[in-house]
Amino acid sequence: MRKKQRRMIFVSLLTGLLVVTSGCGLLTEETNNEIDPPQEVIYDEGSSIEDAEQETDAAVGGKDAPAGATETQQLQVYLVDKNGLVVPQTMNLPLSEEPEKQVVEHLIQDGKVSNLLPNGMRAVLPAGTEVLDVNVDQGTAVVDFSEEFKDYAAEDEQRILQSLTYTLTQFDKVSAVKIRINGIDQKVMPVNQTPIGDSMSRADGINIETNGVVDVTNSDTVTVYFIGQNDDNQLYYVPVTRVVSSKENLVKSTVDELLNGPSYYSGLLTDLRSTVDLVSAPVEEDGVVTLNFNEAILSEEKGTAISDAVLNSLVLSLTEIAGVEKVLIKVNGKSEVLKEDGKLMTEPVSRPVNVNTVDF
Repeated sequence: MRKKQRRMIFVSLLTGLLVVTSGCGLLTEETNNEIDPPQEVIYDEGSSIEDAEQETDAAVGGKDAPAGATETQQLQVYLVDKNGLVVPQTMNLPLSEEPEKQVVEHLIQDGKVSNLLPNGMRAVLPAGTEVLDVNVDQGTAVVDFSEEFKDYAAEDEQRILQSLTYTLTQFDKVSAVKIRINGIDQKVMPVNQTPIGDSMSRADGINIETNGVVDVTNSDTVTVYFIGQNDDNQLYYVPVTRVVSSKENLVKSTVDELLNGPSYYSGLLTDLRSTVDLVSAPVEEDGVVTLNFNEAILSEEKGTAISDAVLNSLVLSLTEIAGVEKVLIKVNGKSEVLKEDGKLMTEPVSRPVNVNTVDF
């Protein structure tokens, strides 16, 4: 039986909110086979499409940008939302020769982007903290902070570790993170003494829920994506790491946790109906996971199409598993599945490049 505390979004409400995101896109695509995010283009009255395109190019430092315009790149920073959860936000940041140091500086409270953050989001590092250096050595990013780094609230300790780790490991050359304060390696965090050992990695998890599992030796973890909502009705995807039995296949465990839904206390939402179920066992081959659901997976267009929110959550969650690159959705064995935008999805869907894109 599914967990009674799961929180469901009414499909019509979620669909409307996904479209009206007020300058905040949930996903950024890379190829035609990726998830189609909702898009909204707004032009000022009296301006032409050509004018709008030129303004957009100038804003991102692209073609036709005026001389001296700042060239930018999209990078993710992991912020904390109103529920205390660590959330990725993709931002257009000025192109830098030290992008690893740049993103860490954007995690400082009252720092460079404090007045530009989405409603309900906050940076997690203490105000006044200086990033003395970020050096990447053999896959480990060594971050050296000033003494002000110690001035954080005890309840933020895990959030700081997760935010730093996930923000820096977005870079292909970084797989682990080490913390220093004034050049001295830290084996434990300074406030609550959380052990961090030689380094931290994504294997340590994010927004961790133990699911009541007490046998750590016979357990594993999966990371699933649910939906958060701020006070402006903007939606965003939130990763949650859950402890599961190691006896289960990780793909099956991931789908099961998505179907179980978010825990009540998390404040998160889901668009998966309680009647959704797998018709057959997942198949994993050459980096592609094939999932065969019953018709309850179709919640859009009078029950004929899969919603963007469901598709996004499935793809984001399953591609967190090592070796999984794409996801193919079937319904009762049929591979031609209608998407929310009215297009047929006949090919596997790959993970988007960026999540929760914020435009300034």
